[in-house]
Amino acid sequence: MLFDPRLHPRVRDTVTIAARWLFADQLGDHFLDGVDDDRPVILIESLSSLRRRAYHRAKVQLILSALRHRADELGDRAVYVTAPTFREGFAEAIERIGISADQVAVSDPTSYGARRLVRELGIQIGPARGFVTPEEQFAEWVDGRKRLVMEDFYRSVRRRTGILMEGDEPVGGRWNLDADNRQPPPRGVPDLGLPDPLWPVEDDIDAKVRADLDRWEQQGLVRLIGQDGPRLFAATRSEAAAVLRDFVAHRLSDFGPYEDAAMAEDWVMAHSLLSAPMNLGLLDPMTAIDAVQEAYRTGDVGLASAEGFIRQVMGWRDYVWHLYWHLGEDYVSTSNALQAQVDLPEWWVEMRAGDVTANCLSTTLSEIHARGWTHHIPRLMILGNWALQQGYRPDQVTEWFTSVFIDAYPWVMAANVIGMALYADGGVMATKPYAAGGAYIKRMTNYCKGCEYRPTERVGERGCPFTAGYWAFFDRNHERLVGNHRLAQPLRGLERLSDREQVVSEVAARGTSAP
Repeated sequence: MLFDPRLHPRVRDTVTIAARWLFADQLGDHFLDGVDDDRPVILIESLSSLRRRAYHRAKVQLILSALRHRADELGDRAVYVTAPTFREGFAEAIERIGISADQVAVSDPTSYGARRLVRELGIQIGPARGFVTPEEQFAEWVDGRKRLVMEDFYRSVRRRTGILMEGDEPVGGRWNLDADNRQPPPRGVPDLGLPDPLWPVEDDIDAKVRADLDRWEQQGLVRLIGQDGPRLFAATRSEAAAVLRDFVAHRLSDFGPYEDAAMAEDWVMAHSLLSAPMNLGLLDPMTAIDAVQEAYRTGDVGLASAEGFIRQVMGWRDYVWHLYWHLGEDYVSTSNALQAQVDLPEWWVEMRAGDVTANCLSTTLSEIHARGWTHHIPRLMILGNWALQQGYRPDQVTEWFTSVFIDAYPWVMAANVIGMALYADGGVMATKPYAAGGAYIKRMTNYCKGCEYRPTERVGERGCPFTAGYWAFFDRNHERLVGNHRLAQPLRGLERLSDREQVVSEVAARGTSAP
């Protein structure tokens, strides 16, 4: 689907803008026309949006804390409305201010439903903000292309912005330094030995949010999952700026080498913890990119770490945002190229880590249950890999990821889960399924230490469920994948597998039980 003119912003220059509406993921100053503007700012807290699914408690806590903190910062400018729906909340807000709907401006929202709503309400709609590449420029880049390769998009953005460029060439002579950023975790130590991140300090607003969640849950108004703990992620612009400075100063140097590694006792490692405030709109991605580039320019960090971070923000984050619109609203509901039909098991949905023997999966579920967050390798190569191997329904997996991760929104998870993790779109986004056995997990994590399973074994009591699941996946999908030249090696290995029937039989016997 090319850029849809029906979703194009509508700004009427003949009508004076009397107020702005900020959604809960549009909370930074870059969503306002001016920092010192004195026009009212509408912020709506809609309980119906929290009742659509069972969200992780930490996710709801963070979103409401950020929304209420922003209202507190705006002071008398804030028109804060608590209402059953956004439509009702908007009607109340403009009545309070004494203006008409067409005198309100909003940056184009981040979901199909919200975009339909603001158009129905007759609001002045400006371009979406909070991303490096505008939607019109992505549409121009897409036009005429047969394949939408992220690397090609990323290079085009580097050329356009001049980030990490020397004239027309990339700094250092290479566009992609992934090969330098694939170190396994250090052996014999429990963590990377880095200083703790800069943790937020909760205040009365956080306490009020927590009390409201308790009350709503007791009244049956919302259903929350996961643990309630101290807020770990930035909920204000000043907190986000401080977290960025702390990351650049203390962890960015180690980010690159270990960005694809995972450690059971070090959930942060060298990651930035900026995805949540960035997706709340508290931090402009270009602010983060500029800070990282400056650290490289001054010699404080190496090129591989700087390029790795910038690739994730300027490349991957923007890429999945634009694919959300390009691939269409029914992308998630209609993508199931591998005919995965297994419903998510209850132990997975409820993150019951204690039910799981496999250390890698148990650790990952425990981290999510406790914090609503884990970094991209456990998401892709543990959770996504397991869901792919087991044939879990893509729509249900996407829904679950969106519910439990604090930085997740529909635009974040559509391409990440459907295209990248589950290959459910049949190769629109990824050139091959990201299936991996226990050998990969042993190489890139320390999860296998102390585990009852052995990554080198496929069958029997010690047979690794991921290793067995890897071969069972290719056995089940052989006919669908046989034409993919990137899978020639594992498919040949499958044909030579002496215990193929036993592997498939044992995986089938386990069914949806926790491994």
